Amino acid sequence: MKKNLYLRKSLFLSLLFFLTALPLAAENYPYRSDYLWLTEPDHADWLYRIGENANVEVRLYRYGIPQNVELTYAISRDMLSVEKSGKVLLKNGKATINMGTRRDPGFMDMKLTAVIDGKTTSHHVKVGYSVDKIQPYTKEPADFLDFWQKEMEEQKSLPLKYSMEPAHEYDTDKADAFLVKLEVNKQRQSVYGYLFIPKKAPEGGCPVVLCPPGAGVKTIKEPLRHRYYADNGCIRFETEIHGLDPRLSEKQFKEISTALNTGANGYLCQGLDSREHYYMKHVYLGLVRAIDFLTSLPQWDGKNVAVQGGSQGGALSLVAAALDKRVTLCCANHPALADMAAYNEKGRTGGYPHMHKIGVLDKNSERTLQYYDVVNFARHITCPVRMTWGYNDNTCPPTTSYAVWNVLTCPKYPVITPINEHWTSEAMERAHCDWILSNLLK
Repeated sequence: MKKNLYLRKSLFLSLLFFLTALPLAAENYPYRSDYLWLTEPDHADWLYRIGENANVEVRLYRYGIPQNVELTYAISRDMLSVEKSGKVLLKNGKATINMGTRRDPGFMDMKLTAVIDGKTTSHHVKVGYSVDKIQPYTKEPADFLDFWQKEMEEQKSLPLKYSMEPAHEYDTDKADAFLVKLEVNKQRQSVYGYLFIPKKAPEGGCPVVLCPPGAGVKTIKEPLRHRYYADNGCIRFETEIHGLDPRLSEKQFKEISTALNTGANGYLCQGLDSREHYYMKHVYLGLVRAIDFLTSLPQWDGKNVAVQGGSQGGALSLVAAALDKRVTLCCANHPALADMAAYNEKGRTGGYPHMHKIGVLDKNSERTLQYYDVVNFARHITCPVRMTWGYNDNTCPPTTSYAVWNVLTCPKYPVITPINEHWTSEAMERAHCDWILSNLLK
């Protein structure tokens, strides 16, 4: 009874936090919605062992009033086809549904739908089975490290080239802002970034923090979102990956994205025929070049290099930590680009960008992706990693987050938030900063 009361109290407090504290675009429960779903698995951590049945109590409210309506449910493996469906009648606004079990490690997803006065409302919940046993489908090529070492040696022979100009529109009372354009290879491909340096930073006095971006062709949004890094004495570099000036208009970015980032023409699908030609090669090498730049700054403390990002940025943070041993700390939210080719095996869940849906995932592209998949980089990380992910995520599914997590052999610190979809709270972002600050090398 005490455990059940604790669980209900925890769910209520979590719900209250989500409804009051999260940005509007990042809520599981839409802001100012008439409907509220609550899903309560009978295991408080949403985790089961293989062979155990998961029973989930489902509640639905409209205007805060319990709804006695018929629900339709559809149960599937994480991101895969429906295996079981049915209907259930809510009584006093609630019902319990048996989601069944799995005979192998992974997640099950239950999608819920109700029609009230002609309007459809929906929700979903995922639960995991023996998640500590999830292993990636992706194999590591025998020459994986040799390939990347050769590429980095070639890059190292090139001079460090960049431009750096004041970006006074982002200056704060504690930091000066600069717009940096950094060349990353002999083809003169570049990345842009906003650099924040604490005012009056002493020479040799500041840790550096590299922040790679999430997926898409877009500007660097909200450069000051993480201003508390510079406020606490860190140099922070917020970057993009396509060599597009972030000062371009929103309209221009949308036009470029429509022209060059649609379906099989999208950058994550370009060059999949060859590991040498894949688009992400210059992006991954650009991470090392960004660290070259940051560690060349006179204000760098000579010791601490942190990387931090979410989704594609989480993936790139892990890649940077594997490629560059100057990285001393890594924070990654729900990493993308993980176990991408797993869909090639029936019944397996793969990671973003879900190339099987685009029609570009085959055995040939799988061979290329092995050199770019985050799970193969994760195997080689030695610095401490703090990683967070949610179970209800349908962009970077929890199956692939565990595929990454379970191969990490470095010191690692999980922050698991089952109810989260593809977002993190501002409190979580600040907690990453606190973790970095508390683990700096002295």
